[in-house]
Order: sequence, then structure tokens, then C-alpha cells
Amino acid sequence: MQILPGGLVGVRTSSRLRAAKLGTRVVAKSAQGSIIIASGMRRLVILAAVVVAFTAGQGSALASAPASRLPTRWAGLRITPLDAVQPAAVRATAPPRVLKPRKPSQQVLSDERTFTRWAYVNQTDAIFARPDASSHRVARLHWNTEDGFPEVYLLLDARWDRRRVEWVKLRIPMRPNGRTGWVRRDDLGDFHFTRTLVVVDREHLRLSFYAGGRRQWSAPVGVGKPSTPTPAGTFWIRERFKISDPRSGYWPYAFGTADYSTLTDWPGGGVVGIHGPYYEPGLIPGHISHGCIRLGVADDAWLARHVGVGTPVRVV
Repeated sequence: MQILPGGLVGVRTSSRLRAAKLGTRVVAKSAQGSIIIASGMRRLVILAAVVVAFTAGQGSALASAPASRLPTRWAGLRITPLDAVQPAAVRATAPPRVLKPRKPSQQVLSDERTFTRWAYVNQTDAIFARPDASSHRVARLHWNTEDGFPEVYLLLDARWDRRRVEWVKLRIPMRPNGRTGWVRRDDLGDFHFTRTLVVVDREHLRLSFYAGGRRQWSAPVGVGKPSTPTPAGTFWIRERFKISDPRSGYWPYAFGTADYSTLTDWPGGGVVGIHGPYYEPGLIPGHISHGCIRLGVADDAWLARHVGVGTPVRVV
């Protein structure tokens, strides 16, 4: 769905639409018939609005979008999401159009150090190995994380092909770690921007926070044991929430990353998290976990005030 000039709403569909000015009316014509969209307007307004695209048989990815309510429980605990995004609203709003170059070109969207762009999903389309719909399909965009939060994709590059179709290269949250692929720009929502970065040093057992390329803060951490190490690589924050019960070992905050641990049978997919000391603050710093990154209570709370979803996490 698209908000158009004058507050009118249009819905993008797979049907071919035509708009024709008939006196003071604008009519959208599709294979299913004609619908009067606006009247009393002298200038031509082109809309893409049709309701029948959401009926059964169209197979629209938007039509099968899950409910927009954010999770309130995690691992049996009551939680409060820190990002009040409304997934349904995100999915219903098509990304803004940009001026496309006349010749094929490419643009860097993130250096994952001083600036990073990320996006939610607009429609669950295929992810391709190259910016070409005829290339191998490596995965598919999905609405939610394993915990039910709106999925976040970290964006790397944009490219326009010879037909002036915009493609976006992104990191894919999946096993094995480090996968990338290409999607059409329209498959993503608005681009978001951050200048923050988190670096986890497993050798020196420190977590550092950077803003604009400069280190602003550092704290001791617990990381994976030698038998269950925290995997190295470049990842990002996909979800974050407050733990309500101070008796929980994860308290006070938890962050879900795109790093997948060596434990494939772990509940929730074995996603590496950043959270509180898990009942053992005296063991921090140390190699103590099954792969997750543990912080002291005060340090965990500090990080929650400064780090949002889409922030790159570099584990070295």
C-alpha cells in the first residue's frame, strides 16, 4: 500500500493497472474490472489501487503477513520490547522512490564501521546470488526473527541494472554465518541509518562501543568457552528488549544478534545474544558461556541506552 498525494491510498499489485481521465473522474482499470478512485479533480492523478489483490488466489506475500503484535514473553520471561515498531505499518508502506541513474551504477550503503544502513522487510521475496532474477536463489526474506520480532537486514550496496531496476546487497541472518545476497529495492522498507558499532574482543574479553568510528566506551565481557566459542565475524543487532524480572540471569536487557552459535539444537535456533551476567557476575571477564556475550548489570543497562537495532556487531 502506498500513500499518495492528497492523502489517497494506493495498493501495489501484480495486476497491470491503467488510469484514464473521464471528465472529472479517475478510474483504475484492471483485469478484474473498474473502480472509481477519485473525483472532482481536473488534473490527472495516477493511482495503483485495487482491493481484489488481497483475495485468495492472488498469492500475495503481503496478504500472508503475520500479526503486528510484538512479543511480550521470551524464554518464559515477561519482556518489554525497546523498539516500538508497528510491523503491519512497515509492511504496508512501499519504500520511497528514488531517482534512478541512466546508466548502470553502484552505491555503498554501509561500511559497517562509521555508517550503516538497515531495513525491515516490505515483502517476502527471494534473495538472489547476484543482482539478477535469473541467478541462483540463496534464501528468502522473512518477516520475523526466531523470537517473533520484526526482522532486520543489514544493507551493504545498491546497484542499478541496465533496465534501471534497483538492487540491494544485504547480509542474511541464517546458517552458515556470513551469507550475503541481492534483493530488489521494493522488497525492503525505508532505509534506516546508524553510526554506531559494537566490537567484541574475545582475546582481551572486552566489548567496545563506537560512534562515528571513535571508541566511546568499553566494558569486560564473558564469551563462549573453548568447547562452545562465540563465532567470529560481522553481525548486527536484530532485536532488543528489557527483562522484567530482576531474578532472571539475563536481566536487565537482552539483545538478539545475527550471529549463530555452534549449538544447532539450542532453543530458538542457537542465536548468540548479549545479555546480563547469568547469575555469575564474578566470572566476568572470562570464557564462560555457550556462545552468548555476558555483561555486568550496569554495563548491560548502559549498552541498552546507546545501541539500537541495525547496529553492526563485530566479533574478533
